[in-house]
Amino acid sequence: MRTIISIVFFLFSHLYTFGQKAKLIYVYDPLCGWCYGFSSVIKQFTTEFAHDFDVEVISGGMITGDRIGPIGEVAGYISWAYKDVEKATGVKFGENFLQGTLKTGKAIFTSIPPSVALSVFKTYKPKDALAFATRLQKAIYYDGIEPENLAAYGEIAKEFGINPLDFVSKMKEDKYLETTKQEFSMASVLGVDGFPTVFIEKNGKRMVLTRGYVNYSVLKRSYQESIKD
Repeated sequence: MRTIISIVFFLFSHLYTFGQKAKLIYVYDPLCGWCYGFSSVIKQFTTEFAHDFDVEVISGGMITGDRIGPIGEVAGYISWAYKDVEKATGVKFGENFLQGTLKTGKAIFTSIPPSVALSVFKTYKPKDALAFATRLQKAIYYDGIEPENLAAYGEIAKEFGINPLDFVSKMKEDKYLETTKQEFSMASVLGVDGFPTVFIEKNGKRMVLTRGYVNYSVLKRSYQESIKD
């Protein structure tokens, strides 16, 4: 019931925004390789247009339920797919991930812990949510941390001036898991079926800027078209 109420509130608060500042909604997943590649694009975009809108980051829940399992089960796919991401976006996957996490294949691949980390982080510094989300992806795909390594998320939080022990303690609280599940549900309500997905909301209207990776010029053009009306 609380999840339903939260989603209704989310939709209400996002649709009734006449006369208010626009909102950019970035729906991503911490384990989405294309979102990792999109990090520099969304950072540049939100920096250039920082005065135009507020930014909200929502975790999409890409790897949950029966999709959760050892990364070795999908290592064959990732071992060639990451090259496509690198070629298209310019991002680099680190040796600690490629020769460590991916090669050993034992780490459990799950979106839940890093998404919970973002939920907790928002209670501290919501305006830095995008920067934290970007750092999470670098930690996984470059530094090679395992998705279930809570202590590692505490160390990342420390980079943002947050006590790592307090941060990890909050990650273990049920209410933050519930908040994270609500975000997954919100992404579904928004009709997101792939990542990254970016929306712009203004004056009660929600428009899609992109479904999937695009480069900066395409995202900027999409945004400029959306604000012509």
